[in-house]
Amino acid sequence: MIISRAAEPDAGEILTLQRAAYVAEAQLYGDPFLAPLVEPHEQVRALFGDGDAVVLKAVDGTRIIGAVRARIQEETCLVGRLVVAPDRQGEGVGSALMKAAEAEVAGRATALVLFTGHLSEGNLRLYRRLGYAEFRRERVSDHLVLVHLRKPLG
Repeated sequence: MIISRAAEPDAGEILTLQRAAYVAEAQLYGDPFLAPLVEPHEQVRALFGDGDAVVLKAVDGTRIIGAVRARIQEETCLVGRLVVAPDRQGEGVGSALMKAAEAEVAGRATALVLFTGHLSEGNLRLYRRLGYAEFRRERVSDHLVLVHLRKPLG
């Protein structure tokens, strides 16, 4: 597995991967309209023209098996859309992507923040294992509470 920066031609494959990865989340929350499932291709492509955004991909052979986004805002890095192919989950791809994102923004951000749903136990375990600590919960609907986590850098 090789982790590197993604480029605009990767947008379609990353979006397809994202949709496959978020199906389980949609089932968990009973919501087929989660933002990652309905995000338009143009929005993903636009990331590659944003100087504050970084999109990393994990590749095995010629296949993208994971991706993550990071965006610097002032001294904080917002991490989002960590996705791993369903058949490759549990192999350390997500951990490797997160560590690569942290290394990518080191020196430009003092902390990373992210969120996940309250029922997403696997995600919460991963983030806590990587040193992220919960700092806030936000109810966004009857069935979804977002858990916000933060990790200082340095």
